[in-house]
Amino acid sequence: MTLKIRVSWALAACLGWGATAALAQQPLTEVTFGTNWIAQAEHGGYYQAVADGTFEKYGLKITIVPGGPRANNRMLMTVGKLDFYMGGSMIQAFSAVEKDIPTVVVAAHFQKEPQVLLSHPGQGLDTFQDLKKSNGILLSKDGFATFYQWMKAEYDFKDEQVKPYGFNPAPFIANKQAVQQGYATSEPLTIEKAAGFKPNVFLLADHGFSTYSTTVETRHELIEKNTDLVQRFVDASTIGWYNYLYGDNAKANALIKRDNPEMTDELIAYSIARMKEYGIVDSGDARTLGIGAMTDARMKDFFDKMVKAGLFKADLDYKKAYTLRFVNKGVGLDLRK
Repeated sequence: MTLKIRVSWALAACLGWGATAALAQQPLTEVTFGTNWIAQAEHGGYYQAVADGTFEKYGLKITIVPGGPRANNRMLMTVGKLDFYMGGSMIQAFSAVEKDIPTVVVAAHFQKEPQVLLSHPGQGLDTFQDLKKSNGILLSKDGFATFYQWMKAEYDFKDEQVKPYGFNPAPFIANKQAVQQGYATSEPLTIEKAAGFKPNVFLLADHGFSTYSTTVETRHELIEKNTDLVQRFVDASTIGWYNYLYGDNAKANALIKRDNPEMTDELIAYSIARMKEYGIVDSGDARTLGIGAMTDARMKDFFDKMVKAGLFKADLDYKKAYTLRFVNKGVGLDLRK
């Protein structure tokens, strides 16, 4: 982006976005954003900002690059092939500091990670503490290596309770004493449709797993060279999330289904409803600081828990994993309905 364009957008920010119309002739800055999975409602805010022109209003032409089982968008961002990446939990970001990878989290659009554990109702597994009775906790390798280590440290779960999870609900459905990992926004619906019952749903975030999720990551280099670009991407994405949750999201959902033809209207509607019900996006600090909010206190709380769980050493400079420079400005609060 030329100096002229950068100065023009900075001027628009000072004058208020009513000045945007006068800058409509300026060429848009092309930006690439890689997600961490195939298109779904959990990515809706970014698709919304494309669909309703918010990114363009902020001078950006965004290409969303969907992730998936064969994609490695985080690596592509790290080496400069993508400008921004949609991260998962802060565990990835802390690990990047540990490995001296020059990336940083600039926003967290999920206040709560949607990670859940599911159990059969009426089988003596109706509270989170009850889950310690199960000897069939179905977890992926990643789940075992991350949140289950926290469960062991915080709630005294045991390694021998765990069985491998192959991302197929059939073993869970067949075993009434089983517990299965999943996401609040999808797996409960899958099980209900396949087995005809509503499982108990335990959101780990509501039991102390305090990580942020659906973060926006970029390289230190981009922040240093084009701070204004990073701010505009964060602000436009945040407004996208408000409009997706509280406005007309039909065009965004059409783009999601274009990028993921297997996505259904039913699952999109279910996911949006659960994001609202559980406060995945708009809760906690986001209620006053705006969607995307992060705080030092919350980061320290989660890091300390991960140290206790044995994932990181206490002397890791975890504050290098994120910056509060681009968030907590109240952007979009007026759009909440």
